[in-house]
Order: sequence, then C-alpha cells, then structure tokens
Amino acid sequence: MSEKASIIADALIQSEALKFGEFKLKSGIVSPYYIDLSWLLSSPESFSRIVNLTAQEIKRLASEEEINKLASIELKGALLLPTIAYKLKMPCIIVRKESKSYGLRGRITGGTVKPGDRFLFFDDVVTSGGSKIEGIRPIEEAGGRIETILVVVDREQGGKEELKRRGYRLESLITISQVIHSLLKAEKIHPSQAEEILQYVKRQRKGF
Repeated sequence: MSEKASIIADALIQSEALKFGEFKLKSGIVSPYYIDLSWLLSSPESFSRIVNLTAQEIKRLASEEEINKLASIELKGALLLPTIAYKLKMPCIIVRKESKSYGLRGRITGGTVKPGDRFLFFDDVVTSGGSKIEGIRPIEEAGGRIETILVVVDREQGGKEELKRRGYRLESLITISQVIHSLLKAEKIHPSQAEEILQYVKRQRKGF
C-alpha cells in the first residue's frame, strides 16, 4: 500500500472524518460508512496532511493542463479549498448550492468567472457525480472551462464513469477500497467491518 494511502487513511481515522454505522445517502442508499471532511477542522494535523497532498496533486495536474483558477461547491470542499488555493497562490471561487435572495446575489462567490477561465473543480468525495455536475454548471454558464474534477475520496459508486460520460476527467487522491485496505493492514479496522464495506463497494459497482 502506498505511503499516500496510509497518510490519508490515518488522517480520516484520526480526525473521525470516516465514520462507521448505517448512513442514508442523498440517493436513498444506506451505506455502512460515511465521510465528513468537516471533521478535519478539529484535527489540525490531519487537515494539514490532506491539504498538502491535495495541493501536490493539483500541481501535478496543472503540469498536464492549463489551470488558472480553482473552484468548489459548498460545504465540505469549500472548507478546504481556500487553504489549498493559498498554498498554490491560485485564486478560488465557491459555488453556492442555491442563489442568495439578498446582498450579493447569484451562486458564485469569492470572485468572478471570466470567459475562457480554466478551472479545476475540487470536492471532498464523489458518489454518483450529480453534485459535481450541479456545481460545475454555473461556472460553465459564465464562460469558464473545466476538464478535471479532483476529489479526496472516490466512493466507487459510479461517479467517475458518469462524469467521464459527460466529458469530464475525475481524479481522486484515494478510493474507499484503498482506504479500507490501508486501515486493515495497519490493524485499525476489524476484518469483519472491512469486509462489510468492501462487499458494499462491490455490490455498488455492479450497477455501472
């Protein structure tokens, strides 16, 4: 297992951002685990590790394609993106889930989108890919261009395939299977719990 996988898995466990139990997802599916990266805020060391690895990955991606701005959608990805953008010395914007009815209206905050701006879109996790499409739409409507979407964890539930079908490239720091295998190797998860999650992933993957 790679060092990067070990670092991320440890950060998710240490911060309690990775939780085990029964969780109903937005799709209605019940999952045996849940990832909430807002918990990184209470674990500065874990937060720093995830932010640093994300910044490194964006640097790599920027060497392969033109990227001059970063974007995310509220809430989880937006909590990490400003720190990542600061490290990279790149401007970033946040897309609201809904337009405000007062003050500075509209869904885009933190800056403007100019025609031809080339964005990398960042978020915490990907499941089906639906929220990524929703977040990208206002940017593209304003003339911005997005080729690559980067998430911390790919839940391996069809999001990568759906985004590819729509013409986007999805990159992830890690997959949930890699997280579980890393925790299992480090004896930080019970084998039966690991098997339950891996079987869940396997069942979900059969649908696409």
